[in-house]
Amino acid sequence: MKTAVLLVGHGSRLGAGNEEVRQFSKRIKAQIDDALIVETCFLEFERPNIADGMKACVDQGAEKIVTIPIMLLQAGHSKIHIPMAIDEAKKQYPTVDITYGRPLGIHESLIDILHYRLIESDFTNEDIDDTAVLLIARGGSDADSNSDFYKIARLLSEKIGIRNVEPAFMGVTYPSVDDGMARCEKLGAKKVYMLPYFLFTGILMERMADWKERYVAQYNMDITLCDYFGYHPLLEKVVLERIKEALIGAVKMNCDTCTYRINASEFVDHHHHHDHDHNHDHKEVQY
Repeated sequence: MKTAVLLVGHGSRLGAGNEEVRQFSKRIKAQIDDALIVETCFLEFERPNIADGMKACVDQGAEKIVTIPIMLLQAGHSKIHIPMAIDEAKKQYPTVDITYGRPLGIHESLIDILHYRLIESDFTNEDIDDTAVLLIARGGSDADSNSDFYKIARLLSEKIGIRNVEPAFMGVTYPSVDDGMARCEKLGAKKVYMLPYFLFTGILMERMADWKERYVAQYNMDITLCDYFGYHPLLEKVVLERIKEALIGAVKMNCDTCTYRINASEFVDHHHHHDHDHNHDHKEVQY
């Protein structure tokens, strides 16, 4: 059976971010079996979209497509939007076996990358009582994902020996980055590391750089903006693990606290889509 791996990036309005996804995918392709077809697509803002990616795999003779989301946490995109696109592809290609892997999730290697990004920003374990790490995610409405982010903050705190690791979100939910920075000050921090929990560059990284300058003017604290995940080899390791487990059918996803499972009836007629060039009504969700 000719098999394809379809890597799905989120997509960005910033071209540099999309190019980083493509380059990352090339590095992944170089480390897996040459017999596997490897294609890259995007959920939104950029082409090829998922439908394009599926077609590219089928056009190359794929009889099985393993879809891997290059996304950090299990939230709406990975729980509903990508599965909806997969459902459509299954209808279009009924003879092709299309399966789904899981996002990166909570993984020790990702905590190691965060630690590395701190170290390259001159982080040390000295004066830990005066130091805070403001761990910043994009933010969303999925309680499961948001709670996982809090767990990541705690794991990072345990790893680096800093009590004050404050989670914050750039939008949608609370606490905001402004709230997080104010809390760091109230906790007595003299040094704050703004640590992005982002895979690749994009508009949000540009926005965060602007916010950092505002905070420097607003607070009497030494504030450092760290780098995002980027091309760290450990990130490649996690994606390769997700591909391997999907290929052998060993995917385990957390559905026990998933909003879309608990309130499945609310999403039967969910129409949200990420194809900005063509509109399609989604009549059912298989999750």
